[in-house]
Amino acid sequence: MSKQEAFFNHITEGNTNKGEFITLGSAMLDGKTVKNAFVNVPLKTMNRHGLIAGATGTGKTKTLQVLAENLSEKGVPVIMMDIKGDLSGLAQPSPGHVKIDERHEAIGLPFEPKAFPVEILTLSAQNGVRLRATISEFGPVLISRILDVSETQAGIISVIFKYCDDNKLPLLDLKDFKKILQFATNEGKEEFEEAYGRISTASTGAILRKIVEIEQQGGDLFFGEKSFDPQDLLRIDENGKGYINIIRLTDIQDKPKLFSTFMLSLLAEIYSTFPEQGDTGRPELIMFIDEAHLIFNEASKALLNQIESIVKLIRSKGVGLYFVTQNPTDVPEAVLSQLGLKVQHALRAFTAKDRKAIKLTAQNYPDTEYYDTASVLTSLGTGEALVSALNEKGRPTPLAATMMRAPMSRMDILTDSELKELLNNSKLVKKYNEEVDRESAYEMLNEKIEQAEAQELKEKAKKEKAALEKAESKSRSTSTRKSTRMNPIVKVLTSATFIRSVFGILTKVMKK
Repeated sequence: MSKQEAFFNHITEGNTNKGEFITLGSAMLDGKTVKNAFVNVPLKTMNRHGLIAGATGTGKTKTLQVLAENLSEKGVPVIMMDIKGDLSGLAQPSPGHVKIDERHEAIGLPFEPKAFPVEILTLSAQNGVRLRATISEFGPVLISRILDVSETQAGIISVIFKYCDDNKLPLLDLKDFKKILQFATNEGKEEFEEAYGRISTASTGAILRKIVEIEQQGGDLFFGEKSFDPQDLLRIDENGKGYINIIRLTDIQDKPKLFSTFMLSLLAEIYSTFPEQGDTGRPELIMFIDEAHLIFNEASKALLNQIESIVKLIRSKGVGLYFVTQNPTDVPEAVLSQLGLKVQHALRAFTAKDRKAIKLTAQNYPDTEYYDTASVLTSLGTGEALVSALNEKGRPTPLAATMMRAPMSRMDILTDSELKELLNNSKLVKKYNEEVDRESAYEMLNEKIEQAEAQELKEKAKKEKAALEKAESKSRSTSTRKSTRMNPIVKVLTSATFIRSVFGILTKVMKK
């Protein structure tokens, strides 16, 4: 048996599945594609998470596209982070190309252009289905981790949430949160101290500054109503294809705080609302996180711990997470150790640090007699990748340098008119894009403060009126006493003695 025949059998046996699977392409040996040596990924193990890595221009985005459209065709919904804005073409069929035909001929797969059901979502003011969440839905623990506050400040946030619960004050957006923090150390200071103890103005000031940081990155657009229901990510179209939900993030690349906040809230909401799946044979939802380093590089230690915990636990909900990044070292080891599928495109070795990173990356893959893994990593061409997956029993499949299949959809973005038509036909746009600003903590606290101020003015006016009446009463009393008291001169002039004396003098004068 020749080396190529042995290799073909090795790959074919290792990629044979009883259940449903996705074919990524055909294995390569000595730089040449071995026709029909298909590299498959069982649907059953796709909730075990994965990694798509490689240098710029090596084909990561197209691999992401291939995985998304094949999952959709199998009836598995997908959510994707579109950082660069080049994934919307999934909604239109590929126009085809001679090179695509040549590639598929070498692989042994027929090529069929197809369009897929797509929903465009957005965190910002861009066109698309608006994604929002309320402060209350985050809860005090998650909010504290996102803001990266101290233990004391986290305690204050818990007290704030408790006060709002006790007084039925809805915490919906950032202005609600800021208002209650200000109220706790100003107008409501005595009320808070009586029920929950003293709250430091220095601590609330520090929390407010953290909120402003989130606000400046667009958090005021994200926090609020109407909250997005994660169940809307699980839709299947009339043809049995899973919806591909594309989140447009082209305008928040420089806002990692907002990006990581959204990612953590979405994962937490999915984990808390999705039921336990058990061994169903297929995932419930697959999430692709492009430019994953934006999450991990900017995340605090508390936030990283939260992400790592969710990655470990969310698999039981039937949800698979796939991180897309340039270098595997961008992803923490605690997360890497949880990954089942690894698609590694070419890495470039320009420096000693690069060569060290390649050597470390090669050690993450199964040993094989057919490849020098570190050497292959630097020699892969565009659209080629080292693939290692898990078979249906959870064992690693044979490591294969793979000629990846081409996307069935358009490898380009939608035109403005195509995007407009897509959004006009969207049911979710109609559901979520209406602005809602119902009465919440901000308005209710303002009303409470106004009522307190009005009552205070009323009491002040009442006291002033009482004081005035007292002064007027005193004035009248004094005036009366003055009017009844006789002038001493008048008293003398009108006395009987004085009058008799005057008459006596007049009588004597007249006799003379």
